[in-house]
Amino acid sequence: MSAELDRLAAEFAKFQARIKQAEQKFSGVVEMQDRIAELEAAVISPDRTVRVVAGPGGAIKDIQLTPDALRLPATTLSETIMSTLRAAVAEAVRRQADVVDETVSDAFGVDTTGMVRQAQAEAMGTPEDDHASEPPRRTPPRNRGRQDDDFSQDSVFG
Repeated sequence: MSAELDRLAAEFAKFQARIKQAEQKFSGVVEMQDRIAELEAAVISPDRTVRVVAGPGGAIKDIQLTPDALRLPATTLSETIMSTLRAAVAEAVRRQADVVDETVSDAFGVDTTGMVRQAQAEAMGTPEDDHASEPPRRTPPRNRGRQDDDFSQDSVFG
C-alpha cells in the first residue's frame, strides 16, 4: 500500500508542476488583453490631409480630414482616405501581433508578428520588410475631364 501511495504522491507532484508551468505561460495573458484593448495606430497621409486611427483588430476609431482634404477632387480624397485607412489597419494589426509575441511566443514557439508581416506582404505584393513603417501609397486620380461632384451623367457601364 505504501508503494501505491508513493506512486500517487509522485503523480500528484507532476500534476502540480504542470499546473505551475501553465500558470507561468498564461500569467501575462490578462495584461496582454489590456494592452491590446488600449492599442492604437495613427497614420497620416503623405500629403497630411487625412489622419486615420485604428485600434485592436484593425477597428477604425477615428478619421480626420483637414480643410485642404475637402478641396481635393472626390476620387483623390477617396483614394487618400482608403490608402491611409489600409496603412493604419495594417499597423494596428502588426502592433497587436507584437504584443501577442511579447507575451506568449516563448511559451508556444509562435512568431505571430512574422506571420502577420508575411501575410501583409503577400496581400500587398511587396517584401515583408517594406511594411514596418510604410506610409500609405497614393494612386494617381483617374482623369475624368472634370473636377466637380456631379455624377448624374456618369454610367457604371463605361
